[in-house]
Amino acid sequence: MKKRRQPKGKKINPTFFVFCEGKTEESYINFLKSEYRIPSIYIHPRIGKNNITKEYIYNYKQNKITHEKDLDFLFYDIDVPEIFQRLSQIQDCILLVSNPSVELWFLLHYKNHTSNTNSDYCCKELKNRNHSYKKGLIDSKLKEKLISKRDDAIRRAKNLKEFNNPCSTVYKLIEILDQLK
Repeated sequence: MKKRRQPKGKKINPTFFVFCEGKTEESYINFLKSEYRIPSIYIHPRIGKNNITKEYIYNYKQNKITHEKDLDFLFYDIDVPEIFQRLSQIQDCILLVSNPSVELWFLLHYKNHTSNTNSDYCCKELKNRNHSYKKGLIDSKLKEKLISKRDDAIRRAKNLKEFNNPCSTVYKLIEILDQLK
């Protein structure tokens, strides 16, 4: 990997490498990228059959200019136990996981949810609150909610037990982005 040199007297912001499994996660990261105006987020979506490994990440970053402050994120749904086992074995990555799905993270912007659930329920609840919701799309109504209720969603997500059903650790990325502002 090529190393980025730090200019004298200037603060260098980290580059974020986000590896994710689906279109919804990719759309959400693109939304955050434009909302926070951070150009240095590389999104690598839809890795075949969720076969993400440390070697895969290393090979992906091989021709990218990197810096020691750069951060790697794994943005996945962990409703399938094998996915969580695979992700937890990858060192030096921040897990942005939701159980059952990323729609739980969106739902936490609308309401508190603490009972065991599934992806269909989360999608149905989102659709009840935002009739135009479709997987893979972040429409203007959802964008407004993701901005205005961000702090509520973070508080609610932190009250859930990590890696159980329900849970979401997507707030970790939001907190890092807030620190960079």
